[in-house]
Amino acid sequence: MSGAARDPVIQEAKAAALEVLLHNVHGPYQGLPRTAGWGYPEPYTRDLLIASLGTLASGHPVLVAALHKVMARLAEHQSERGSIPSLVHDAEDRGASDTTPLFLLVAGILQRQPGGAGHLDGAIRKALTWMEYQTSDDRVMVTQQPTSDWRDEHWVLGHGLFVNTLVYGYLRMLGQDDRADQLQGAINGPDDQVDRGHPVQGLAIRGRPTYAMWSFKVLRDERCDLLGNSLAILTGLAPRTRAAKMVAWIETECADMRRRHELAVALPPCFFPYVLPTEADWRPRYYLYNMPGDYHNGGVWPFVCGFYVAALVAAGRQRLAEERLGDLAELVRRTREAPVKFGFNEWIKAQTGAPSGQDWQTWSASMFLYAAACVEQGRPLFFEF
Repeated sequence: MSGAARDPVIQEAKAAALEVLLHNVHGPYQGLPRTAGWGYPEPYTRDLLIASLGTLASGHPVLVAALHKVMARLAEHQSERGSIPSLVHDAEDRGASDTTPLFLLVAGILQRQPGGAGHLDGAIRKALTWMEYQTSDDRVMVTQQPTSDWRDEHWVLGHGLFVNTLVYGYLRMLGQDDRADQLQGAINGPDDQVDRGHPVQGLAIRGRPTYAMWSFKVLRDERCDLLGNSLAILTGLAPRTRAAKMVAWIETECADMRRRHELAVALPPCFFPYVLPTEADWRPRYYLYNMPGDYHNGGVWPFVCGFYVAALVAAGRQRLAEERLGDLAELVRRTREAPVKFGFNEWIKAQTGAPSGQDWQTWSASMFLYAAACVEQGRPLFFEF
């Protein structure tokens, strides 16, 4: 039995996470789940689809039924060309680069569950067609506009790591292995590789195991996107030997950040090193919402840390995964306003450890459940291809 299964703090946090999800399962918009207990009543597509991992890991019938309702409603609100909206209940709220790949990833997971998801076949075909046209060079890596993925206050240009790992994940889930192999080769290539005589912007970094956050033509951001790199490990896009090196590099860098007082908690920021006001890629709007160590510029997001813990399991670092799950159980205690024992806050300020977002965030609670299930079972649930 895993040590996590015997840890009373982890078990207490799991029970609290389930309480959050059941509290949030019925919101004011067509009875769809809400994104946070109080601050975000809307059913944001990306949040709820990411939360599906914890929902399915829990097996709770009320939560699983709500997930199927979300997927059915998204299929109903899919655009004519196959795009999935950013809000489950609003077919006209479009423009996100990650909602359609997340829909396909979750649909692929559901297809592998008992009973399958045959009712989604038509929506899957349309979504796959939409994604075929998201490549700027008519090859395999998809491109995106700035602030169009979950980082709505951070610029990601062109070939973003996070979105492309989602694409790789759903291609494997849906059995499109030839295309998945092409994407894996493109992402793992350096920034100056050549395909059929044409330059291809890979995301591998020379001399470092983690992948670049994004790359497009001569532009590139080689900072560490924790979510994208964790998904690269979890989905198997990163080879196992590389995954081990990625984990070691992340842990070493975070230890150095703690010594420099840039990080006050045991878990990694969502993005590092932080973008500073003196740097060329600083945006004036960052002064309002995205200061160094805040929000998408290095805030510590519990849901992202849940992916990181699961990635540790996938990388074969079981003991470290148990340790970091314990750290995450302590992190999700922190509450900003609500008088609750576990806050499951949206994000934590990196330099102080202060909870700085909304309490009882659906994906914070759900990804804790998913991370705990991966650690307790010693395997990356749903990603064993």
